[in-house]
Parts: sequence; C-alpha cells; structure tokens
Amino acid sequence: MGLPSRTARRQWYASRMTHNARQRFRASPRLKLREADADKAVFSCRTANPELPKAKAKALDIKRTGELIDRISALQDKLYAQHNKKVLLVLQGMDTAGKDGTVRAMFSRVNPMGVRAVAFKQPTDNELAHDYLWRVHQQVPVKGEIAIFNRSHYEDVLITRVQGMIDLAECQRRYAQIRDFERMLTETGTVIVKVFLHISKEEQRQRLQERLDDSERQWKFNPADIEQRKKWTAYQRAYEDAIRETNLPHAPWYVVPANSKTHRNLAIASLLLETLEHMDLHYPAPHPDLSSFTVE
Repeated sequence: MGLPSRTARRQWYASRMTHNARQRFRASPRLKLREADADKAVFSCRTANPELPKAKAKALDIKRTGELIDRISALQDKLYAQHNKKVLLVLQGMDTAGKDGTVRAMFSRVNPMGVRAVAFKQPTDNELAHDYLWRVHQQVPVKGEIAIFNRSHYEDVLITRVQGMIDLAECQRRYAQIRDFERMLTETGTVIVKVFLHISKEEQRQRLQERLDDSERQWKFNPADIEQRKKWTAYQRAYEDAIRETNLPHAPWYVVPANSKTHRNLAIASLLLETLEHMDLHYPAPHPDLSSFTVE
C-alpha cells in the first residue's frame, strides 16, 4: 500500500489539529493577557503547513469549521430531543472582539428551536432595583437548549470595577457569588462554556476605524467605545482577575485568540463540539410497541 497523498495527509492533520480544544485553550491559573497571543492561530492548517498560501489556508480553515458546525448541529438535535441537559455558552471580550460574529457563525446551521442568544445591555431601572444576578438567572438555558450570552454577569465585575462603581472588596464578594451561582447551574444540569475572545489593542483600532469608514456599518459605532478604549489596560487587568477567580472545573474559562475571525470561529467550533461530544447525547427511546400503531 502506497503512502497517502499530500492532500489526504493535510486533511488528516487538520482533523487532529482541532482535537483537545478544551485543554489547549483552557485559561491558565496565572493568566496574563498578552497582545501577541491574540494573533496565535494554533488550529489553523497553516500552522501545520507553513508553505500553504494564506488564501488557501483560510479556505481550508473555513471548510473545516463548516464540517464541525454540521456535527454541532447533529448533536444539538439530540440535546433538544433528549430534553434533559442544558448548555450555556458565555462570550466575553473587548468591544469589536467578535461576539456577534461568533453567534452568527456558530449557529447559522443549527435548529433555532433549541438555541437562544441573549445580549446583555446596560441594566434597566427595574433590573438595577434587583440584585445584579436577577436578570441573568432569568435567561439561563432550559432543558434541551443552548443559550448564548453575548456579554453576561461578568460585566458586573468588569465595567463596574473599571469605572469605579464598586470597590475591590465588593468585587471579591461578587466573584464568590458568581462561583456559587455557576456551581448551582452545573449541579442542576447546565454545562457551562466561558470564552474570552482575545484581540489586541491594534486590532480593535482597525475594527473601530472600519466601522467609521463604512457607511453601512456606522450604526454599530458608539462614541463611548473611544472613551472605553482609553482604559484598555485597566480592562485587561480586570479580565485577568475575573477569569482567574472564576476559572473552575465545573465552569472553565477558555481564552481564544481572536484577531483572526476565521481562526476564532474554528477554535470555538472545536470547543463547543468537544463539549457536546462529552455529554452522552442521544435520541430518546421510541414508544415500546411501535408495531401496534398504523397511520391511516
């Protein structure tokens, strides 16, 4: 038997590249967010084959992502049919990190009956009259559902801390409350996947400028983003602390390099697929005596 072709070898290696995603992207206990790390495309087929032209590598990565999403869709159908377990995907990141784009990419082929995206904006007066987790608890996934949080309860230990709305002692109390909240969710059947989309400050600058320059995307530009950008370093430190304080076996954090949108999608598809594959999902058993039924 001859050696496999170069194309076959590349395809095999690409499939291996997206294994062990949870281990490879798991946040370190001593997490330090570095600008250079936002560019690391560790799952790209070009990492294994540096001679590949960028355009070819991108096309192959997009194809691979599509294959993973198809497998996610099949497992999500079993999750929905089984109607027992729940999945919560938390997406956090700086402005323009790609939270909206991730939701579109991951779930465009998935049955919408079993998926729900929630975007947490500035709290309303009614929400502020309750504890900060009140509005979040109302949106957690129900049995058979994948819920995606576009921003989340972590805003209450990020922007509130950077803007001076809470002091360090209150921040520490909230870390403990979040740990307890997420432990309760997992003990009642929710699998939690928390992803920090890691982009560099320069990448954010380029994306904000693109919004300004494109008349069809200017609606997405918020002048407040410029002011928040001035506090970049403070936000990075706040993210490091929040991730380290809440990165637990039952509710792990994953740090995904997101300067490349293509690699971001490939990495998150790999993470989500690996998570679903370890949930023992299957279709419910049929009626015990289907032979007794006929359709007239």
